[in-house]
Amino acid sequence: MTVAVTGIGLRSALGDLSHSWQALLQGQSGIRLAQPFPAFPPLPLGLIHAQPSTLADLVPAIALEALADAGLEAKTENWGVVVGSSRACQGQWEHWVQHPEGLNPEHQPEHPGEQWLASLPHQAALLASQVLPQVAVIQSPMAACATGLWAIAQGCELIRSGMCQQVLAGAVEAPVTPLTLAGFQQMGALAATGCYPFSEEREGLVLGEGGVLFVLESLAQAQTRQVPIYGVISGWGFTCDAYHVSAPAPDNHSAILAVKQAIARSGLATDQIDLIHAHGTATQLNDHREAQLIQSLFPASVRIMATKGATGHTLGASGVLGMAFRLLALKDQQLPPVVGLKTPAFPLNFAVPTSPLSLRHGLCVSFGFGGQNAAVMLSQVIHENNCG
Repeated sequence: MTVAVTGIGLRSALGDLSHSWQALLQGQSGIRLAQPFPAFPPLPLGLIHAQPSTLADLVPAIALEALADAGLEAKTENWGVVVGSSRACQGQWEHWVQHPEGLNPEHQPEHPGEQWLASLPHQAALLASQVLPQVAVIQSPMAACATGLWAIAQGCELIRSGMCQQVLAGAVEAPVTPLTLAGFQQMGALAATGCYPFSEEREGLVLGEGGVLFVLESLAQAQTRQVPIYGVISGWGFTCDAYHVSAPAPDNHSAILAVKQAIARSGLATDQIDLIHAHGTATQLNDHREAQLIQSLFPASVRIMATKGATGHTLGASGVLGMAFRLLALKDQQLPPVVGLKTPAFPLNFAVPTSPLSLRHGLCVSFGFGGQNAAVMLSQVIHENNCG
């Protein structure tokens, strides 16, 4: 069974789906110097508002936008929800450490545990489910930066198994917290001036907030509803290096297997892939390793997209942001420039605005801490054996 994407809800430092895409095409960035916490100097951040957001700020609006985009009302039955978040409510927990009175039952005598229960790691999935009246399945995957792409694959399986008619799938992050900033700073992975993917000038990642939720349904059902289809999910692959808690494996063995799985399940060959949305964190190790992977598997002609120079690194949601932008490239047959790319450090075919284009198949990849490797293939051409 082929699984189609019929709705997208998105928030990033560039705005909603339409505003983000138009800003990308124009080479704009949502990254700005900000100082949300007095303990830190001004840092480049991909904030949506002046102050860091929460999941409660983001998830309901994104979910409703996805439903509207798919031409569906919330009353539709038999929904599945697969929404992940690698940081979840960490910002709330950090606030409570500094202000423990917020958890004091005396301040909320009628519901003494309500705040704590509403801050567990699955909150993004619960918030998404609350816009729907009847949900058959709720899942909340967590796989570091691969979280969003894991959610997409799980959502596809719910459609293929017949458990759900439609699935709301994706990931949302509100990761700008003192502990997250301090952790990346201690690792030497945090940028001081900006995000420069695949550049000689790259100095580290820039945290961003936001996320994407997709409406997934069978291609047959989407065609029956006669709604626009962004594309189909034609394959995926997932592996784990188990090499190091944060550093990628130097031989790329497991990452290559994940990409090969996605390509094999799609029924395609590597020379049929028109475009790769790279993880492109702008860290020394990730960009070097990813460039090696691409060069070892694909012809030099494959175009490379990288968008974290515009949105910042949204951690678990970064893969689905890349997937959304890849689908829009399919739909509009347009490519945005690689925002932040200055002096290319690798001989890759980085995307530039080009016309005319013929984009049919594209790969999205995410690589996370713990050696998580994720790859999802998106296609404009329909294959009845897709997602196998």
